[in-house]
Amino acid sequence: MALWRAYQRALAAHPWKVQVLTAGSLMGLGDIISQQLVEKRGLREHQTGRTLTMVSLGCGFVDYPDALITNYYLWPAVQLANFYLVPLHYRLAVVQCVAVIWNSYLSWKAHQL
Repeated sequence: MALWRAYQRALAAHPWKVQVLTAGSLMGLGDIISQQLVEKRGLREHQTGRTLTMVSLGCGFVDYPDALITNYYLWPAVQLANFYLVPLHYRLAVVQCVAVIWNSYLSWKAHQL
């Protein structure tokens, strides 16, 4: 919980920087999940350049935390539930969790042979 509070403080103090780093981290995490859990590459076959490319894309195309999902025009039900059912201070966490799943799918789809 202390890590979450530190993240919230950093987000309040430096919203743009934190959002850029968050988006890049989530894209990278999504690629790692795709390579390791979906594609089952293992550490020796992990394509680090691919992960860094995904991190760069995440950092370069960030808008706002909610845009991680809404820019893709997918999962409107998640956003609907997020805005109507989830307390304000947990909304970013919900979007980020869904973004990791979406980024894993994007990475897998983009790198299918």
